[in-house]
Amino acid sequence: MSRLGQLGITLGLMAVSAMAYAGPPVEGAMEKQATNWHAIIMFCIFVALSMGITYWASGRTKSTADFYSAGGGITGRQNGLAIAGDYMSAATLLGLSALVYSQGFDGYLYMLAFFAGWPVILFMMAERLRNLGRFTFSDITAFRLDEGKVRTMAAISSLTVVCFYLIAQMVGAGQLIKLLFGLDYNIAIFAVGILMMVYVTFGGMVATTWVQIIKACMLLAGGTLAMLLAFNQFGFSFQTLMEKATSVHKLGFKLMTPGSMLSDPINAMSLGLGLMFGTAGLPHILMRFFTVSDAKEARKSVLYASGIVAYFFNVIFLMGLCAILIVGQNPDFFEGGKIGGKLIGGGNMVAMHLARAVGGDMLLGFMAAVAFATILAVVSGLALAGASAISHDLYARVFKKGQATEASEIRVSRIATICLGFVAIILGITFEKQNVAFMVGLAFGVAAAGNFPVLILSMYWKGLTTRGALFGGYGGLFSAVAFVVLSKSVWVDVLGNAAPIFPYTQPALFAMPVAFILAYIFSKTDSSASAKREIDAFEDQYMRAQTGFGASGASKH
Repeated sequence: MSRLGQLGITLGLMAVSAMAYAGPPVEGAMEKQATNWHAIIMFCIFVALSMGITYWASGRTKSTADFYSAGGGITGRQNGLAIAGDYMSAATLLGLSALVYSQGFDGYLYMLAFFAGWPVILFMMAERLRNLGRFTFSDITAFRLDEGKVRTMAAISSLTVVCFYLIAQMVGAGQLIKLLFGLDYNIAIFAVGILMMVYVTFGGMVATTWVQIIKACMLLAGGTLAMLLAFNQFGFSFQTLMEKATSVHKLGFKLMTPGSMLSDPINAMSLGLGLMFGTAGLPHILMRFFTVSDAKEARKSVLYASGIVAYFFNVIFLMGLCAILIVGQNPDFFEGGKIGGKLIGGGNMVAMHLARAVGGDMLLGFMAAVAFATILAVVSGLALAGASAISHDLYARVFKKGQATEASEIRVSRIATICLGFVAIILGITFEKQNVAFMVGLAFGVAAAGNFPVLILSMYWKGLTTRGALFGGYGGLFSAVAFVVLSKSVWVDVLGNAAPIFPYTQPALFAMPVAFILAYIFSKTDSSASAKREIDAFEDQYMRAQTGFGASGASKH
C-alpha cells in the first residue's frame, strides 16, 4: 500500500475513534451532542473519497504548472464549480444562515455585498488575469515593475489575507465537530489542519480543484434538500413564512427591514466596499483563473460561479428564515442544550439544527459531512494560495532569481503548506469565539485594501511605477491590519482591552483610499529612469492583456 493510502487510513481511524468518544459532561458547561454515527460514517466516506482523489492527483502532479494550476486543463464549467466551492465556505453555510436567523434582512444584505464583487471580476479582471498571469496574481503586478520588490510585497499581502480567511474556516470546522461529534474543539482544529496538509502536499491544485467540485455539488444538493423540506412546512409560501417569522422573532416586523447593519452607515459602507472589492483581491480565488486554458474559459468560469453562488445565497436566506420557526421555537434543537437552566439557541450551527429538524439524523449527518468537506476544501485552497506565494513568488522568483528547479520549488511549496497548516491551527484556537461570517468580512476588507488597488492599477493605469506600487500596497495592507487590530473585534474581544482605539469594525473604507492615494502620489513623483521604462512597458502589457499572446510565458518576465 502507498504511503499516502496508509496515512489516509490512519487519519480516518484517528478521526473515528476521537469523534466516537464523548467524554463525561462538565458541570456548568454545555452538554455535548450525542454521538451521531450517520455523520461519522458520511464523514469517513468523504475522507476516503477525497484521499482517493488526492492519490489520483498525486500521480498527475509532476511539474510546477500541475501543482499550482492543474496544468491549465480545467474547463470553464468545472472551474466555475470550483470557484463557487471556494466561495461557498464555512461562513456561507454556517455564518450567513445564522446571521439571517438572528438579524433577518440584514443577513441578506450581507450576502448581496458578497455577491457584488463578481461583476467586477467578470467585466474588469477575468480576461486580463488569464492573459497576463501564470500561477499567482503577482505575475501580473510584477509584469513591468521591479520583480523582486513587487513579488515580495504581493506575497506578504497574500499571506496576510490567507491567514485572516483561515481563521473563519478553522473556527467553523472546530465548532461544527465540537457540536456534532462530541470532539474537543482543539482536537477538531488539529484534525482539519492535518487533513488539509495531506490534500495540498500530495495533490496540489488538481486534488484541490476536484475536491472543491465534488464538495460544491454535495453542498448544493444538501442545502437545497434541507431548504425544500423546511419550506414545505409553510406550503412553499414566502408570505406565510414571513408572517409567522415576524410574529415570533424578537425583531418583529423589523426582521425584514434593514436594521443594525445600517444603523452605522460608515461601518455599512466600509463592509460593502470590503466585500465587493475584496472578492477581486482574494489569492485563492484569483489563482483559479490560471487553471483554465484561455480567457474565454476564464469568463465562463465567472458566469457559472456567479449563477451558482446567487442560487445558493437564496437557499441560505430561506434556510435562515425557516430556522426561526423550526429551530428557534423548539428547545430540542437549541444549540448546546441548557446552561444554568436556560435554553441556548442560535450560534453558528443553525443550519445544522435545521437539517436535523426537517430530515433527522440522516440529513444532519449528510450536512455535517458536507459542511466539514466545505471547510477542508476551502482551507486547502487557501493553503495552496499561501504556499504558492512563498514558493513561487518568494523562493523561485525573488531568492533564486528564476533559477530554481521545478522539484525544489514544489518541495518548498509542500514545506510551506505544512507550516501554514500549523499557523491555521494556532489561529483557529486563538479566535474560537468569533462569528465566522464576521471574520470573513475582515479578510475581505484586508484583501480589498492590500491586494485589489495595486492589482487593478497595474492592469489599467499606465502611470503606475514600482515605487507607487510598493507604497500603495504596503500602505493599504498595513493600514487595514492596523485598523482591524485596533478595532473592537481584536483590541477588545481578543486582547481584552476596555475600549477600541479605532471606532469601526471594518477597515476597507479607510484603508482602500490610503492604498490608491499613496500609489498615485508616489508614482506621479517618481522621475527615475526605471519609472520611465515601466511606463513605456505598459503598451506590451496591454497587448498581451487583450490578446493573450505569450501568456504561457508570463512568469518568465
